[in-house]
Amino acid sequence: MSFHKSGSPAAIATEVASLFWLADAAGGAAVAEVVNRGQSWLETRRLAHGTPSPEDAARFGRHLARTHAAGAPHWGAPPPGLRDTDARLAELPAPVSRTPRWNSWGEFYAEARLRPYLRLAEVPREARLVLHRAIDLVAEGRFDAPQPALVGGVARIHGDLWAGNVMWAITPGGRGTTGTLLDPSAHGGHAETDLAELALFRAPHLDSIIAGYQEVSPLADGWQHRVSVHQFHMMLVHAALYSGNYIPQALTLARRLRGDAERSRQPVRLGTADLAS
Repeated sequence: MSFHKSGSPAAIATEVASLFWLADAAGGAAVAEVVNRGQSWLETRRLAHGTPSPEDAARFGRHLARTHAAGAPHWGAPPPGLRDTDARLAELPAPVSRTPRWNSWGEFYAEARLRPYLRLAEVPREARLVLHRAIDLVAEGRFDAPQPALVGGVARIHGDLWAGNVMWAITPGGRGTTGTLLDPSAHGGHAETDLAELALFRAPHLDSIIAGYQEVSPLADGWQHRVSVHQFHMMLVHAALYSGNYIPQALTLARRLRGDAERSRQPVRLGTADLAS
């Protein structure tokens, strides 16, 4: 039994390459198994939905930490075999580069994961200026922070890890469930981005996921205050796709970023944990 999915050739190429790259992480999170593919479709092995327990969630967190620790060559590195021009996220372009192009996480995140989606969104001119100024702060490195302990430099991340892209599959024999990664747009990034996106629509037993993760790879001090900046990307993606309430939420975050920056020359520490939930 398999699950069939169709999409543009670029989106299918992104998903297949991402699934293989994530699956290659030793001891990493379970990944949907590709059993067949064509130019504009793929098939993955069908899984049975289950209900996770806190321990299932903690186990997923421990494995996700090892996925991140498998690393990437540089910021914005795509999965092996994926052409830069093919990289997609929800059929939108997702800028990557096979050779080093961005010098820091802030530069990569601002120019490859924030501004491109703001350009695609229908946003009034004044609001667009507010958002661009907040992105400038990110590009300046105001929110750069160390990776979790196991990550040597750049993390290998899922890249679109909202709660719906983790399927809790019943394990063989019916003993618990296994958090299984779906629909990735994998690249070299910051591990905190995946964890923040899990909070966006509140993954089940999120506290247990984080606790399990920290057992294996402790997060850098102040990670809770950086959740919102790591969610900024997903807010702008949703604004590009759907507009609606995501633009006001993005503006609220942007104004807080600017306000904090004006009050202090020190790195900005956000006070929000989950603006978009």
